[in-house]
Amino acid sequence: MTTVIIRNEERIVDTHSLLIGYILWIFGFMGCHRFYYGKPKTGMLWFFTGGLFGVGWLVDLFLLPSMDQDADMKYWDGPVQYPIAWILLVFLGVFGIHKIYMEKYLFGVLYFLTGGFFFIGVIYDFWTLNDQINEFNKANKLKTL
Repeated sequence: MTTVIIRNEERIVDTHSLLIGYILWIFGFMGCHRFYYGKPKTGMLWFFTGGLFGVGWLVDLFLLPSMDQDADMKYWDGPVQYPIAWILLVFLGVFGIHKIYMEKYLFGVLYFLTGGFFFIGVIYDFWTLNDQINEFNKANKLKTL
């Protein structure tokens, strides 16, 4: 956990779950954990090379705690929880459940009807989900400050 100071207020932020990171690491040869921690470029590299032929995947087992800390410092906490949204995306992405969870109901229905916009939308969400959640949480947090 990290301490973040906002307007002389100290708060503890734990936006990403290390447990979820390890669960996604099991599928790490596909890069899921790297996308989860906000590293889409290396996530794609892991996807296309099988986790750098398994070597990078094994090394990531030891790098996950530092990736978790980096994500905790980078992303805002708020009403939409990163671990829940990511689990919904990874396992139910084509059904749009993660979009409904993020209060994007129209997109959720469209994903459901089109298989996640023919899976292209799901790939886009792998690249941008952290940023989408971050913007939503940041906007909600700034409203309350």
